[in-house]
This record gives sequence, C-alpha cells and structure tokens, in this order.
Amino acid sequence: MTDNEQIVIKSLPQGKLRAEDYERVIAPMPVVEEGMVLVKTEAFAITAGTRAGLQGSASYAGAPTPGLVMGSTGVGSVVESRAAGISVGDRVLTSTGWQQYSVQKAAAVSIIPESHNAIDYLGPLGVNGLTAYFGLLEVGKAQAGQTVMVSAAAGSVGHLVGQIAKIQGCHVVGVAGSDAKNAKLVDELGFDVAVNYKSGDYRSALKDATPNGVDVYFDNTGGFVLGSALFRMNVGGRIACCGVVSQYDTNAPEPGPKGIPGLLINKRIVMSGFLVFDFADAYDAARTQIAGWLASGELKSLTDSVHGLAAAPEAFVDLLAGGNIGTRIISLA
Repeated sequence: MTDNEQIVIKSLPQGKLRAEDYERVIAPMPVVEEGMVLVKTEAFAITAGTRAGLQGSASYAGAPTPGLVMGSTGVGSVVESRAAGISVGDRVLTSTGWQQYSVQKAAAVSIIPESHNAIDYLGPLGVNGLTAYFGLLEVGKAQAGQTVMVSAAAGSVGHLVGQIAKIQGCHVVGVAGSDAKNAKLVDELGFDVAVNYKSGDYRSALKDATPNGVDVYFDNTGGFVLGSALFRMNVGGRIACCGVVSQYDTNAPEPGPKGIPGLLINKRIVMSGFLVFDFADAYDAARTQIAGWLASGELKSLTDSVHGLAAAPEAFVDLLAGGNIGTRIISLA
C-alpha cells in the first residue's frame, strides 16, 4: 500500500454543481501516528447537506476550499492501529471523506458492533436515522393520532421520518418529486398518502391529502413546499427545520415563504431549526430503539448504492436533481 486514491474539490461551483467541479488525484498513503488509526473505506454516504458546505452556508461543515478531499461520513475497516482499544479488523464509522484510506484520531471513530450491519450506520443507525428520530420526536414532538407531513419524503432522512411517525401512530403525508417515488412510499413504506410537488395541481392535492390540517411538518426542502405547508398547519403546530435542499444547488436561493411571522403568530406555530449533533448524548439510546425497529421489520431502510470512487461526483449531481431513493452510498468494497 503506497497510494491513496482521492476525489478532491477542484473548483467551487458557480450555479449548479457539476461533476467537473471535482477531480481524481493519487496521494501518498497517510502516516499513522500515535493515538491514530488507518481506515480503509468500504462505503460512504452522499447527502444533500454537503452541498450547503460547498456554498459556505453550513458553518458546522467548515469553509469550502479547492484542493481538499470532499467530506463525507463513511464506514470502513481498521488496517493499522496505534490507538488503545481499537484493533486491526474493527469496522468503524468515521469521517472518511471521498477517498480510499484516511487517518483518524481514536476519538473520531466509533466501533460498529459485530451484530450490526455496517451499512446501516450510513442510514438508520447513522446521521440520517438519528436526524429523523430526534427531529420528529424531540423537535416536532409528534404524538399518536396527529398528522405528520414530511418533504423530500423519499430521501435519506425523509423515508425514515415517515416510517417512525407511523410507528408512533401518526397519519403520515409524504411529499416527493415523482409518482414512482410516491408509490413506493405508500405501497412499501406504509405512508398514508403521498403528493407529487411537481404536479400542476400540487397545492390542491396537498389540501385534499390533509383534510384535518398538519400538526407536525418535517421540512427538508424549504422553498415553496415549506410555504404550502405553512398554510396547512393547525393551531399549535410544530415545524422541524432539518434542511433546505431546494436552495442548495443554486447561487440565487428563493426568498423566505410568505406568511412569516403572521401565520406563526396567529396559529401559535413553533418553527425550530436543529442539528443532530445537539442530541449527541442520547445517540446510544436512540440507536437501541432504531435497531429494535429494524429487527422487527417495523422500519425499512432504503439504500441506493453506486459502485466506485470515480462515480461519486456524478452520483452527487444526480442526487441533487432528485435521482435517489433512500440513502445514496458509494461502495468501494
């Protein structure tokens, strides 16, 4: 092992992201120092939120810089360890980035239990699942019998939000960008109804789908979908703001929706932004609960897998155009 294949940021996107904004490089194998481990990447997730990092609009993601390895969360195996408590062969979750190998501090890796599917740590047991869990239950405070609406409902977070809401006994309304996605939400994942936001009669269809209004809206998109949800909210409703995918891949984001703050005041709506890291102390308990749902079959994880490091840029562009269902991962195994 002497070389490390990487995909680095070649240029910051102007307008929509292009595959040409990345380039493949061959770097020297990183050196493992005391207290660190060398991880061979098996798979990593591609998520829309990392596009916000390229805009510089996600402060938690760090400043976007050409020449850096594109960031991502991945799973892999330890091939060299100079850290106590971590052994060669351990499978771990860490910030692999888009590369074959990475050196990590011991505190930056989480050992995956042998009884768990490592790929689940990029979906239901990872950031996506934890975001869905805490956003819906802690921020949205969804309760049995209430109506939950979720946008980007066929995406990596949204398809889990809807299922967890059903487990809680909620009536679930999904919003996605194609009839095929919506059919999968209803027929395979148990959503009560799903609406295509690209249809010409979207607002009318949403009204028909929510005859009793909306108690909790889990927002992954912002834009006009958020605007339409605001007008369907019930008195005392909660909006959990998770992401703004409709505004990431552009240099000219839409203005905020109409009705704020008037609707918030008149209907006493609580609209809260959150990051999953806010709930880090409760990850273990949440993972135990989610793992139980996976084992029982109450929760299904959809994985959209693309093979090969070189495929990552095109896969990211396609994801931003709505080409994925579930969690998109790049498999290097």
